Amino acid sequence: MDGQLGINGEESHDNEYAVGDNSLVPRILNKFLELHPPDSSSSGVSEAESKTPLKICAVKAGGMMSLAIDNHGTLWMWGNCPRQSKEGGLALVSSFTPTPVWDFQGHTVVKVACGNEHVVALVSAGETYNGEDLVCYSWGYNSRGQLGLGDRESRLHPEVVRTFDEESPYEVACGAFHTALLTRKKKPSDTVESTCWTFGLGDNGQLGHGTTQSTLFPTPVKELPQNVSLICVDCGLFHTSVVSSDGDVWSWGMEKGLGLCPDASRAGTDSGDALSPRLMSCQPHQLKFPDPVKVACGAAHTVIVARKGYRMWSWGRGRSGVLGDGKGFDCYTPTAVLWPSTMEDSEEEEVKSSGEQDKAREKETGLTTETEEKLSSALNELKLLQTKLSIMEKYASILHGSIFGKPFDEQDIPVSLRNSGSFDIAKEWESMLEAADQRKLIRLEMFYRDMLTGVKDELMKRRIKEIVQECLQSSEVKK
Repeated sequence: MDGQLGINGEESHDNEYAVGDNSLVPRILNKFLELHPPDSSSSGVSEAESKTPLKICAVKAGGMMSLAIDNHGTLWMWGNCPRQSKEGGLALVSSFTPTPVWDFQGHTVVKVACGNEHVVALVSAGETYNGEDLVCYSWGYNSRGQLGLGDRESRLHPEVVRTFDEESPYEVACGAFHTALLTRKKKPSDTVESTCWTFGLGDNGQLGHGTTQSTLFPTPVKELPQNVSLICVDCGLFHTSVVSSDGDVWSWGMEKGLGLCPDASRAGTDSGDALSPRLMSCQPHQLKFPDPVKVACGAAHTVIVARKGYRMWSWGRGRSGVLGDGKGFDCYTPTAVLWPSTMEDSEEEEVKSSGEQDKAREKETGLTTETEEKLSSALNELKLLQTKLSIMEKYASILHGSIFGKPFDEQDIPVSLRNSGSFDIAKEWESMLEAADQRKLIRLEMFYRDMLTGVKDELMKRRIKEIVQECLQSSEVKK
């Protein structure tokens, strides 16, 4: 609705998978295919290159905006982006077509991130990027200090974050109203490998400073080890996660660093937010993840890609199935993502000699067709069962929500059903009524009355239709 898909509403009307300005399936941004480098004369590209479609090298999305960096280092934005309003000030203006950020013309944008209302970019000091130190820019709304400029004044145009004059930033991420960066010292140091800096909103500990105070200037996360090399950082709405080259993963922020919003039943109590970095364990007796290469945070969940892409773990909010563990419940510890097919462990592949690889290939070739068919049939049956289970869980959740006014949870399953295959519904109904408080009993009574009224109304409607039909038939007979 704010143009964040880059699809003009007029173009969607003829598409069967479009609902208003929404798209139910991935669609090519045709407008983007028609775009070319903004100005070939000043960007150093030839006339032939300027006539070819742009190649996208990186994409980011957050809030209601989308961003992309092309192969010439130009930053493009569309959706609900911070732009100049008609009155000349700053406003979030909807744009359905990718538009270049002209402030960086003549420079190369290398990394970019965005929150709900702000953008942070790492840009080359010169026209091209050859691995030298980057300059950090931020702009947009700044009500929580998320721009890191030492005040709460919003910025219409990108402004340099001077805190990093002595640092070399190389990774950046944004939460809803906070920012995290990874930097190295411009001058080599024997003690500090890298530093994680955070600033902006800190109400839920998402800054990792041990408090819930917001910060207007970039501040180091001091409780992280000082002699490690941090390789990746990402932010959820209200939590932050970082990964080291040794396989350590830390998380902090809302609900134990998971980003989870506290349950309604815990309102007014300590939500258990992690105000400082919390080391996540791959397994109960294994702290480090095997060669993690990437961390990605959703609004309220986190995913780790490890072993060069052969393994994945996830944790956090799982009620929409985003954790990929086949359960659909919130998870407070890293859980392996269920991969759709079996894969060889990448590490085992690397250590195998060429002779061992040949033997492995011969063994794989020798698999009988019967075994492959059984495996395929079992996988198809598993997928069918997962689909049926998902539909049943959705139905149960809708029914439970309509009766009790809250989402279905595993704790709501009666003990007798959890411990055995039998279920005495009359007995459980009596037990539930005895254990219910006054509020729940009133809600059950209201639900029963509404349901009974609905049934009576429907019976009355059908009886009226029958009477009308009988009258019509009787009048036709008389004619």
